[in-house]
Amino acid sequence: MKLDLSLRGGTIVSSEGRFAADVGIKDGRIAAVGEGSAWDAAETVDCYGLHVLPGVIDTQVHFREPGLTHKEDLESGSRAAVKGGVTTFFDEPNTDPTTTTAEALADKLERAAGRAWANFAFWVGASMDNLDQLGDLESLPGTPGIGEVFMASSTGPLLVADDASLRKVLENGRRRVSIHAEDEDRIVSNRARIRPTHVRQHPAVRDAESSRLATERILRLSRETGRPVHVLHVSTLDELPILAEAKEIGASCEVTPQHLTFCSEDYETLGSKIQMNTPVRSAEHRDALRRALAEGLFDVVGSDHAPHTLMEKAAAYPDSPSGMPGVQTLLPVMLDFASDGLVRVEDVVRMTAENPARLFGVVGKGFVKPGFDADLVVVDLDSVQKVEPSWLESKCGWSPFEGRALRGRIVHTLVRGRFAVREGRLGVPGLGTWVMFD
Repeated sequence: MKLDLSLRGGTIVSSEGRFAADVGIKDGRIAAVGEGSAWDAAETVDCYGLHVLPGVIDTQVHFREPGLTHKEDLESGSRAAVKGGVTTFFDEPNTDPTTTTAEALADKLERAAGRAWANFAFWVGASMDNLDQLGDLESLPGTPGIGEVFMASSTGPLLVADDASLRKVLENGRRRVSIHAEDEDRIVSNRARIRPTHVRQHPAVRDAESSRLATERILRLSRETGRPVHVLHVSTLDELPILAEAKEIGASCEVTPQHLTFCSEDYETLGSKIQMNTPVRSAEHRDALRRALAEGLFDVVGSDHAPHTLMEKAAAYPDSPSGMPGVQTLLPVMLDFASDGLVRVEDVVRMTAENPARLFGVVGKGFVKPGFDADLVVVDLDSVQKVEPSWLESKCGWSPFEGRALRGRIVHTLVRGRFAVREGRLGVPGLGTWVMFD
């Protein structure tokens, strides 16, 4: 068999460990893994001293198209994705118009075709207008299902706050539902009581108790309906034992690099750049998240890439928008954590590739094995990537991680066997296709 490409001499990483092997690629898929000195390949790339990982599946990004493309679009967001080793993304529904109908989903799929650098899928949003249609909507091609279900107001108009409506969401369909767990009533009450004027008050308005209450509520409804849920961007120590107990009913959860990195003290220097929902909280919460990460509680690491322009971010709180870019820095930050001993590279692979594929039924992705798509990222674990504007690809043009030197540099990113990034530089555009789900 003649191969299109051979990656020679690298170390393959999975959740089970590391082993030296060559990777043979043909027609966009992994054709062979092993000793490849006798392979007949059209091209051979030297990967000695480098590690070969399955491409990251980022299950939570906001690429802002349609409607908000002045700060991101599907081309620019996916370009940032591949620069950071992300080969597949699931885009959230809070665009304008929202992705709450079959027509809106089809429009996004058409927009991404031929433009997206990475493979793509689009969440279908739940709203008070489409609760009865969710079972049909989640079965459409190109979507992982229903999410992000907003239990509290966030960026965009989607809101499903009361238990009766949330129960209806969970009763319509069968796929895992992703949840933004904050309690709307408590946040409204906190805002009226505090009357906030500075972003440092953001974690008091959307306090830890609002997250705990909402997580407790959605897990109770999950238990009662038998519908699995995925709790996004966990940010409090209060939720951790609840989520650990909920593993028995099949619940899963996500943490972001932002919540693992920043704490309340950083509002004084970074201001609204680190304003997001759920909020960056005190060091006590951040350190508890880090311990839970090391102990294996989190199933997924997602970026919650949610860019805004610096002009928008400069508005006085509470008018400053929540969200920050993160798709390009997701893997480098996690590899940097691994270099510091907070987590193993094997666990990074588990949370960024294998578990997203398993939990959401992604076909042919998430593993470096024969028969799987050749969506791969080749990294230099000993090399440093400095986060600076010249490296960033997001249209918003900034990152909360700017100035940091992250140990773990992205050398190559392959999407279906072709180089979207080669030697750290952008390669072939438009390689992404829509994701198939089981």
